[in-house]
Amino acid sequence: MESWNGLRTDYEDICPAKKFLWIDLPATEYEEAWRLQNDLVAARKKGICLDTDVVMLLEHPSVFTIGKHSDLKNLTVSEKFLEKRNIPLIRIERGGDITFHGPGQLVVYPIIDLHAAGLSVLNYTENLEEVMIRTVQDWGIRAQRGMRNRGVWVGNNKLGSVGIAIRRGICFHGMALNVNLSLEPFGWINPCGMQKITMTSMEQELSSAVSINRVRHAVKRHFEMVFDVELVMTSLSELDCLQ
Repeated sequence: MESWNGLRTDYEDICPAKKFLWIDLPATEYEEAWRLQNDLVAARKKGICLDTDVVMLLEHPSVFTIGKHSDLKNLTVSEKFLEKRNIPLIRIERGGDITFHGPGQLVVYPIIDLHAAGLSVLNYTENLEEVMIRTVQDWGIRAQRGMRNRGVWVGNNKLGSVGIAIRRGICFHGMALNVNLSLEPFGWINPCGMQKITMTSMEQELSSAVSINRVRHAVKRHFEMVFDVELVMTSLSELDCLQ
């Protein structure tokens, strides 16, 4: 790009990419991750001990969550059925209906000040979908946005979901990409409140094993590109606001 005096100017050198903190977590109980999100939202809003957006990447042990405006009509088994299998059912403040999280599904929880990031809710949601679309494309899977429901689809099968909440301008919750998890529990609900839809995974679409660690790296790379940020690795222990 040329400046006003005809000299070439590399703006990327002058204005480096915005930086987000990136926390790569092991399998984390849902309620623990939920508490962390709420703590980070509060810290981000105060801007005292945390003046940078944070993104967490993790997996959950098996759990069903249900959105704030939903009821149990889309749970097609009894709560006792879930209790016998030691799978909790947790009501949370995100949008959307009931869904399942489990090992083999990658979940991304961005804690972002949308106004500071210059993102509308629609832009932000579409960015999360784009991260998933580009990630699975690395494995030759052609996914697209769905007209009936947020998330990404392969034909009529849903591959990834988006569900967000916003508190005083700070977003949390996020996206979930099915990599190699068991799809059986999705048969116990109407996923996202929709009847007669089928969930799928990268592994099922490819009919071969998929390394979740490789997908972790791909998600991080595509998040940086889609959101035009540099993700700086950190850990929970390094965040003073959580001590």
